[in-house]
Order: sequence, then C-alpha cells, then structure tokens
Amino acid sequence: MRQKAEFVHSVFESIADQYDRMNNVISFGCHVLWRNYTMKQMSVQPGQAALDVACGTGDWTIQLAHAVGKTGRVVGLDFSQNMLDVGAYKVAKEGLGDNVALVNADAMQLPYEDNTFDYATIGFALRNVPDIQTVLNEMARVVKPGGQVVSLEVSKPPFLPYRQLFYLYFYNILPHIAKWFVNKYEEYAWLPQSLTHFPDSRELAAMFQQAGLDPVRVKLFLGGVAALHIGIKK
Repeated sequence: MRQKAEFVHSVFESIADQYDRMNNVISFGCHVLWRNYTMKQMSVQPGQAALDVACGTGDWTIQLAHAVGKTGRVVGLDFSQNMLDVGAYKVAKEGLGDNVALVNADAMQLPYEDNTFDYATIGFALRNVPDIQTVLNEMARVVKPGGQVVSLEVSKPPFLPYRQLFYLYFYNILPHIAKWFVNKYEEYAWLPQSLTHFPDSRELAAMFQQAGLDPVRVKLFLGGVAALHIGIKK
C-alpha cells in the first residue's frame, strides 16, 4: 500500500505542469461537461463548506468556490505539492484566495473533525488511492449528516464489447497520445492500469453504502466510460 502511494505521488509530481492539458486531450474535453453536470446535481448553495479531496490542479475546487461564494469555504487537498502549486496560481488568478485553502495532506487521513463539511468531492483520483474504502470512510466522516460525498471517476462500461473498445483506447492508445503531446509515456501508461482493479459502478456504489452513505445515486457517462456517484450521509 505504501509502495503504491509513493509511486502515485512521484507520477503526479512529474506530470503537474501538463496535467490540465492532458485531461482535455484524454477525455476530448468531456471532463468539463461531466463536472458541470455533477455540480447541477449537487445544488451547492452560497455559504456552504466543501472539501475537494485529491484536488490536483484545483479545477473542481475553483468551481466549488464560485458556487459557495464569498460567505462559503472550500478546501482543496492533495498530496502533490507540485499539483497544488499549479492550483494556487489558478486560484489567485480567479481572485478566490479569501475563501479557498489549498492543503498538502493525505486522503487516507483527512486532517478535519467529524461533520465539518457540506460536501466532500473527489474527481478522477479515487482509483489512485492506496485503499478506496478508507478514503470513502474518511470523506463520509468529515461530511455533516445530510451532506454529500461525490465521486466523478473513470469507470468500466457495463456492455462488454463497448468495454473492450474503451480498454483498447485507454490502455493502448492513450499512452502514445501522452508521449506525442507532452513526452510522458511511462506515467500515462500507468494511469490506465489503475483502472484494472478499480470497482465497477455497482461495486463502487456498494462501497459508498458501506461508508454509511445512503441513498447513493449513480450516473454513467458515454455508456459507462465515466461514472458519477453521489452518496448522502445518514
């Protein structure tokens, strides 16, 4: 588990500068549409508090900050300082420094009290953590009763022929695209492999419930290449 954490950390430290560009290339820009849809489903209100776990370069953190407004509070948390440095530049550019905090910390041990936030989100990072259930448990712990734990993540299409076609792209073509665009082959060859042992959308929903989240809403995008899970803390 520790070995995976160290390896993942080294990967994200090395790709921080190209992370945003490659997200657009990999998903053909769809990740923005998926996140916009997710925000509508969440119905974030001014004055609320949100924690964006594994926030990366802060795109979702920034979107949450705009939603909660000047009276709200957003924390973007990540274990890669290089990613946070890129995020800090973007937060400052948006003029959001007063109600956004960027914190270098571990998603496996969130440094917050129980029942602190209205929302805890994680975008395209849950498959990279050392232990998925531990992270979901932690996210549920720090969310208030009635609050939401939200995951937007790459998933496994339920229709097998389509899944095989998606795997062809994700495993075999994507690393070559990364090498062509940003000269990073090994790092992006590993990222698709992180999906291999990741639960499918139904299994992940069950893990949400195990963390004390019920009901759990699931939405598949593009036939299941990505999935949204929203769980409500009891």
